[in-house]
Amino acid sequence: MNETPEEKIQKAYRLLAQCVVCPRTCRAKRVEGKKGDCKVSGHLIISSVGPHHGEENCLSGWRGSGTIFFSGCNLGCIFCQNYTISHMLEGSPSNPAELAQIMLKLQNMGCHNINFVTPTHFLPHILEAIILAKKHKLSLPIVWNCGGYESVAALKLLEGFVDIYMPDLKFSSPAVSEKLVNTKYYFVVAKKAIMEMHRQVGDLVINEQGLATKGLMIRHLVLPNNLAGTEECLSFLFKNISPHTYVNIMDQYRPCYHAFKHASLSRRISTQEYYHAITFAKNIGLHRGF
Repeated sequence: MNETPEEKIQKAYRLLAQCVVCPRTCRAKRVEGKKGDCKVSGHLIISSVGPHHGEENCLSGWRGSGTIFFSGCNLGCIFCQNYTISHMLEGSPSNPAELAQIMLKLQNMGCHNINFVTPTHFLPHILEAIILAKKHKLSLPIVWNCGGYESVAALKLLEGFVDIYMPDLKFSSPAVSEKLVNTKYYFVVAKKAIMEMHRQVGDLVINEQGLATKGLMIRHLVLPNNLAGTEECLSFLFKNISPHTYVNIMDQYRPCYHAFKHASLSRRISTQEYYHAITFAKNIGLHRGF
């Protein structure tokens, strides 16, 4: 039997009781005000809102992507460029009703989509807000812009409500991910999550105006000294997802937050490192997003 939207909302909030919203399954009683590994309790915190013109062209378009940045993070990368939001919790308290109004405001401003940035740990609140906003004529594509460390069970609750999944695929090495995000299971978990995302929405669809309307987009940040395991990450996408997977291979890594404490992370990537990644992607048959 298909679940109603209200039943999905209830099921999502039950995940917070002893939190299993994300794969860390920290079991913090976030509803009671306890903080999980994401550094936040059960109260929604929004850092910033507005049209963003720095996303991929098919998201930003000419009027901007309607980005909503959430405070806290279920990964907590030690090199995070937005560490004041993810680690230091810059932001203001909110609730699903206010979030729904924010989404409608961004639509009225002309944004091309609603782009939830680092949303994983607030999945129940966001799902409730999406359903409420749709009742008030929200019609923009919904973008789930996440770190890739997602629970398949939680993602299933979003089916039919998220149009574009945009996860990172950060690392392939268990040793590296254990060092940088405190879990050796990142790649195993991210692969399953990305497969579920692709099952729900398929390859990225771009309309005649050049705007993304539905599908999967992957971001892969090239790290110095091949810490990201780029070849293994890209090979997984080609072999197990689709040769038509849209992959933004990013070159903007710079040392931030605690990166300088680790010699292997303390420099930008070289031109050679970046072009090696691009060349490898093309050679195995990936062809979208770079």
